[in-house]
Amino acid sequence: MSRQKNGQQDLEQNMLLYAIKTIMTDYRLYLLLLPMALWYCIWFYKPLSGLLISFKNFQPALGALGSDFVGFSNFQTLVTGAFAPQFWRAFRNTFVISLYGLIFGFPIPIILAIFFSEIVNNVYRNVTQTLAYLPHFLSEVTITGLVLTMLRNSETSTGVLAGLLMNIGLIDETTRVAQNADYFRPMFIITGIWKEAGYSSIVFFAAIMAISPVLYEAIRVDGGNKLQEIRYVTFPGMAPTLIIMIVLRIGRMLSVGFERVILLYNANTYETADVLNTFVLRIGLEGGNQALGAAAGMFDSLIGFGLVIGANFISRQISDSSLW
Repeated sequence: MSRQKNGQQDLEQNMLLYAIKTIMTDYRLYLLLLPMALWYCIWFYKPLSGLLISFKNFQPALGALGSDFVGFSNFQTLVTGAFAPQFWRAFRNTFVISLYGLIFGFPIPIILAIFFSEIVNNVYRNVTQTLAYLPHFLSEVTITGLVLTMLRNSETSTGVLAGLLMNIGLIDETTRVAQNADYFRPMFIITGIWKEAGYSSIVFFAAIMAISPVLYEAIRVDGGNKLQEIRYVTFPGMAPTLIIMIVLRIGRMLSVGFERVILLYNANTYETADVLNTFVLRIGLEGGNQALGAAAGMFDSLIGFGLVIGANFISRQISDSSLW
């Protein structure tokens, strides 16, 4: 028994020495990794302690550890209590906007990537790709400012998009698109597509470029046309990337970017524009009820976690590609 214990201790010591030797040999790589590790610890892992607030009657003077534990009371207040109408409205809006973004926004980068891959002239392709990527590098303030300016419809001025919509009969002279709750979701989705579609196409374009040209030559020899090339070669070749990206996208279904929402919405559009992130901001920070805000944030995260697990399970059942 003692020999076995001593042998196990020797093995552990040898493994420790080997690990130290490996780290010392490649210390430059670990030094390069250190800033990223610190960044994750400070901005991702340390704030996890704030989740305790969700289960406490949080008092800033007492802190998260000193406040009284109230169990799931904050969650009950959100789901069935005084804030339930606002919470469920925000939850519904978040899910609907994310679903629209998945249905209408997810295919656009794929289509763009296919278009880019079909451009033969490298100079022309580089120029078009750069123009498509450019909106991503503009701030949300700039993008939303441009959108609101183009949709302006007042007695003194009419924006370019507002004038176009009036000319084709979609709105009249009295319609204020930015002030109308019915138009918020299309305005939000189209703005997001304009800003991110080009940049998001990079991943799919790289997947297409990784497909062997021999496969395209083979289908041409068999008499296949361009649409058949895309159907039988391009899409199957980029299928693993598509599946992984859609699983990640489903996991972010309840994480609508609140910066764009805050910049685009107003009191007239709360009915369709208020989402979970803006609800957390309004209740937790502006309203001073940090515990309810933390509970809503945790609810959002748990639903997102469940969506990722479910989407990955379905992907694993119907294909050979999954996150794990």
